[in-house]
Amino acid sequence: RVLVVDDEPDIRKVVKMTLQKAGYDVLEAENGEKAIETINSGENRLLLDVMVCDIRMPKVNGIEAIAYFRQNYPRVPLIVLTGFPDTDMATSLLRQGVVDYLVKPVEGEKLKAAVARAMEQRELAPL
Repeated sequence: RVLVVDDEPDIRKVVKMTLQKAGYDVLEAENGEKAIETINSGENRLLLDVMVCDIRMPKVNGIEAIAYFRQNYPRVPLIVLTGFPDTDMATSLLRQGVVDYLVKPVEGEKLKAAVARAMEQRELAPL
């Protein structure tokens, strides 16, 4: 199960369709605040495998959402998907344990490969 967090509906739709075709169950949230609500509702927190997150969003931005997830859900691998690449930010996020840093528009194959890598990492992570 993959949570896609992006404030652009078109991006969410493309990412969701790409991942669903690859056999993933996809949840969506339009910002960090909604992502946090989504993961904390029902059984989602037990079932989330990967989070794909934009950086520039209203309310709770990607950096804040990633910090929250790293602290509260350290076993969930995170992939950044941004339209505003920033080398320093990428380096910093990758050092913090983000699995991949992708730039929009992302190719479907690249996205699927990143999610597959993140899933492998999750399976290898100790409980």
